[in-house]
Amino acid sequence: MSDTRDTRDHVDLDGLDVDTLIDDPGTRVVVCCGSGGVGKTTTAASLALRAAERGRQTVVLTIDPARRLAQALGLRELGNHPRQVTVDGFEPDGQLWAMMLDMRRTFDDMVRRHAGPERAEQLLSNPFYQTISTSFSGTQEYMAMEKLGQLAATGDWDLIVVDTPPSRSALDFLDAPSRLSAALDGRMIRLLTSPARAGGWGIRKVMSAGFSMFAKAVSTILGGQLLADASAFMQAFDSTFGGFRERAAKTQELLRSEGTSFLVVAAPEPDALREASYFVERLSEETMPLAGLVANRTHPVLADLSAVDALAAAESLERGETSAPLAEAVLRLHADRVQLAERESRLLERFTRAHPSVPVRRVPALAGDVHDVCGLRDIGDRLAGN
Repeated sequence: MSDTRDTRDHVDLDGLDVDTLIDDPGTRVVVCCGSGGVGKTTTAASLALRAAERGRQTVVLTIDPARRLAQALGLRELGNHPRQVTVDGFEPDGQLWAMMLDMRRTFDDMVRRHAGPERAEQLLSNPFYQTISTSFSGTQEYMAMEKLGQLAATGDWDLIVVDTPPSRSALDFLDAPSRLSAALDGRMIRLLTSPARAGGWGIRKVMSAGFSMFAKAVSTILGGQLLADASAFMQAFDSTFGGFRERAAKTQELLRSEGTSFLVVAAPEPDALREASYFVERLSEETMPLAGLVANRTHPVLADLSAVDALAAAESLERGETSAPLAEAVLRLHADRVQLAERESRLLERFTRAHPSVPVRRVPALAGDVHDVCGLRDIGDRLAGN
């Protein structure tokens, strides 16, 4: 027999106050993170839209290459620079801007901004740069950090909402500055840098140090000029970007500041909540400010009738002399809905017991996909508990 007890009586599954979060002028950055397919991009866009309608000067940044954010905002596309959202039916007290990270363009812009015209062209045309700017581990996440730092530095917006990739990549988002800095400070890179400083003898030293196999392997991708290209790039990079690590450290400080809040978005499913738990624990270890968990696409019960009673009524109708197939079907659907809601509540209760200090907000599922401002506004209302 199904357990009909309402587990919502045991823990507060709707303690997260989203409006207080976005109305607080001290909240400067909200980072939405979570596993794939849980509605994270829609949540970020809905929060940003709600904040703008409540008077905040808001920009939403996605580093997810999918174009769901643009579509939800009624825009054909988003670029690497913020674009103001102006669509029919949207007249906010504040403003809403949106953008989608272009990793390569952000890297190119950083080169042009911090190098002189001649040095910038040398770097941009360097084959080693062309490779690492698109495929070097951590580059996308670092460039997201770079873009976030740029947006914060302008002072043009008083709230930045960041939509991240799925949670394991979002952890890369947190780790990117230290990982990329460590890579650029590593022994391999220092050896690649030495030829430009030491001339031809440096290249021979690298080769004699056991890197001939490495050079041969990677040269098949980058060509025979691998070491020279890498050396020239690293020497120019090192001299041009003196503030590379300092900017990364400053953005890390921004993420740890009181003005930043992380929202973990999850579906009420075991795998998604396990990912959410992992991320909550990591944020705690890193002393990152966590606002709460958004339990997205939940299925609340809309009638005060237990699953047991609904099934009993359906079976009574089935055995009765008067046929009522529609009523019987509705009762069985209601029983399924009650059981689903009880399962979701148990899973969320388990999460809350493991993380009692993390407030939760359940967001009921919509009947269809969100594809316009009205849909985003509806999600915003549900985020606020309305």
